Amino acid sequence: MTTTLAGGRAARRQTMRRIRPRRSPAVPLLLAVWAGAAAVLWLWWHNTPSIADDNGKILNAGRITGLLAGYLMALVVLQMARVPALERRVGSDRVARWHAMSGRYTLCLIVAHVFLTMWGYALQAGKSLGDIVQQTIDSIDQLPDVGKAAIGTGLFVLIGLTSIGGIRRRMPYDTWYHVHLMTYAAVFLTFWHQITTGNDFAVEPAAKTFWYGLYGAVTALVIWYRILTPIRLNLKHRMRVEAVIEETPGIVSVLIGGRKLHRMGAEAGQFFRWRFLAPGMRFSSHPYSLSAAPRPDMLRITVKAIGDHSARLRELTPGTRVWAEGPYGAMTAQRRSRGKVLLVAGGVGITPMRALFETLPGAAGDITLLYRANSTQDLALWDELAKIADERGARLMYAVNSPEGERPDISAENLQRKIPDIDRHDVFMCGPAGFAQSVYEALRGAGVPARRIHHESFEM
Repeated sequence: MTTTLAGGRAARRQTMRRIRPRRSPAVPLLLAVWAGAAAVLWLWWHNTPSIADDNGKILNAGRITGLLAGYLMALVVLQMARVPALERRVGSDRVARWHAMSGRYTLCLIVAHVFLTMWGYALQAGKSLGDIVQQTIDSIDQLPDVGKAAIGTGLFVLIGLTSIGGIRRRMPYDTWYHVHLMTYAAVFLTFWHQITTGNDFAVEPAAKTFWYGLYGAVTALVIWYRILTPIRLNLKHRMRVEAVIEETPGIVSVLIGGRKLHRMGAEAGQFFRWRFLAPGMRFSSHPYSLSAAPRPDMLRITVKAIGDHSARLRELTPGTRVWAEGPYGAMTAQRRSRGKVLLVAGGVGITPMRALFETLPGAAGDITLLYRANSTQDLALWDELAKIADERGARLMYAVNSPEGERPDISAENLQRKIPDIDRHDVFMCGPAGFAQSVYEALRGAGVPARRIHHESFEM
């Protein structure tokens, strides 16, 4: 059984909008981050006297690693705050990669800071490197707020271990997610010793004011966008499950009703983090893309059962309350810069592509959708896609395995044969990481510039 959900007048108006590409603010943001790091280095250099012995070198190395770790901690939390300028302009997957990279650097700097500082303190007390454990215990007992920092450091190590690829893949998503939320506690616990024991903040009141301002601003953003904004959104729109419909074996669509849902600011190509207030699902929040343009009274997600949470969606009953956060994602019509567009979907990656296929501006022949699946039975929403293609004069293609299981050839040569002017297209793509990488290489080989290949991974 399938369900058709059209976007109505709002979707038709969307197809008539002018192409106005919006630039990503990623480069200015990265420049600002590096400027902040340079300011931290200058603070350290300004307050560092001439260093005459090895002990001084070790302690000052501990100082600079601590300062940089403190700066990166604030950025790590900022990247978790779901600020719209980041989530909707830069892209949620790109911000997630920034967060992961910043987290790794932060953990390395924290470990280096602890080791170097305790080693320097041990040498200062006439001890050796072998006494570093005892020196750490003494510092926890004697220095203000270092005990809190030790607990916070332990949490950072735990979070870092659970984020290692092999370990994370073996952990249930909900377990990993809730462990990751302890980052807030770790940052809070390690913040205070920076102020009470940091020499740079003791001798530079302006630096202490800046540090309080940095952490205060990040805290305010987290409270506003992760707590207050979702509360306001859900109280205003009061969403509930209207129906659950099986599209193909293992793939279901969830229809979600509410009040004035078109005013949530969602666009085709975006996703929400969904929490269904049903037994066993209340404490799970997962990202699922909209599979149709928002309507005033209805949203739809289409999900493949690939985990415990997604498999349980088929059990939802009408009337179940829904809690959503979003919208997130930058893979919208705002990324478009050319008249012609190729949409490429792999598996359940069809969900945002279907919404874009319906709403992207374009005349007849401008929009092409290539849908990759294992078999024709796995082509979810195919009837809807065929209807949209017929109404818009768009082109719809699929690539499935042969009866013998041979995978289709999506190469640069085949793409150029099927779409001779592919190098003059924008390309929007969604699918598993391996599929996305192979298609990306084929597109580049076919002459599509990297700046016109727009992709957000749903494996976050």
